[in-house]
Amino acid sequence: MQSNPFVGVIYHWIGGLAAGSFYLPFKRVRRWSWETYWLVAGVFSWILAPTFFALLLTRDVGKVLAETDGRTWAWGYAWGAIWGIGGLTYGLSVRYLGVSLGCAIALGLCTVLGMLMPPLFEGQFREILWDKPSGFTVLMGLVVCVIGIAITGLAGIGKEREMPAEEKKATVQEFSFGKGVTVATICGVLSAAFSYGLTATKAIKAISIHHGTDAIWAGLPQLIVILLGGFTTNAIWCGLLGARNRTFGEYASIAGPSLSREEEPVLETAIEMPGEEMAKALPPSSGRASMAVNYTLSALAGLTWYFQFFFYTMGSSQMGKYDFSSWTLHMASIIIFSTLWGLALREWRGSSVRTRTLIGVGLAMLVLSTVVVGYGNYLGSMEK
Repeated sequence: MQSNPFVGVIYHWIGGLAAGSFYLPFKRVRRWSWETYWLVAGVFSWILAPTFFALLLTRDVGKVLAETDGRTWAWGYAWGAIWGIGGLTYGLSVRYLGVSLGCAIALGLCTVLGMLMPPLFEGQFREILWDKPSGFTVLMGLVVCVIGIAITGLAGIGKEREMPAEEKKATVQEFSFGKGVTVATICGVLSAAFSYGLTATKAIKAISIHHGTDAIWAGLPQLIVILLGGFTTNAIWCGLLGARNRTFGEYASIAGPSLSREEEPVLETAIEMPGEEMAKALPPSSGRASMAVNYTLSALAGLTWYFQFFFYTMGSSQMGKYDFSSWTLHMASIIIFSTLWGLALREWRGSSVRTRTLIGVGLAMLVLSTVVVGYGNYLGSMEK
């Protein structure tokens, strides 16, 4: 299949929109604790959706996974589990640094490592990224993306400083720069593991193509393996929280505590955080609690979450030899759309002209980064 990097960029934008929006249905879930609705959503996002869409759109999924060697299975599952662990450290980043600074450090590291480590590990960094004009263009797109992340982080810090004292205290609970940087670094490093999992399971994609699946869908079976690892980590954590908080009964009732979202732990991965902020900006849910509604909304949130990587695999299939650059496109797209949601929901209301200018410049840099990365991939597709 002939690659089309600019179509790939569009797919990544759609995936970023899904990642920046998935938390919305959770706002309407009532009288369930975080660990309850998060695990219900996880069953859909990490188990059911990957299996369903792989069965629907690819050929011989069972045979493809059976023909995959044990080493590929092990690495894909392990990287998925490590990615899940990285997500559980995000709450501490916010606790010690605040949302904006913690997010900027974690996302910046996650973006850089997620794109650069695959070619570095394979010993191809100089050959394909430094010595070729197309590769160097892709690398410059990463630089622009990181600058955009840094500028949006500065804008967020400015917004936090301009908050009323009460809101500022709630945003940064126990500020500690040393602890915060350490935890945010761990979060960023481990959250990049999803990118490594995609690289480690490329053999699955190749086997799927061999069985007759079109290349645009062939990455879907990879997600079954990687997300199984992520589900394991999150299921263990939710189980521990359920045992500690005695919330297992919520799966069969609506008698759980009606906590406000501000009282619940922020434990999503670094690349999911903006969705939580977006949900907080919505008006409180109203109406009677309903088991059917809670399960439906959690399932909808999980399905929306999954679509970020559904479109990621589609976008990656269009990027040719620089498919690893999809990680930069993915991260930039998430920040772009989650920030736009924040602006639409007036999260930046009352910010100074300087802060609003910074967020505008940061968004422009992030959009530019996706164009530069896409152009670098286009140049690469023209090379022999």
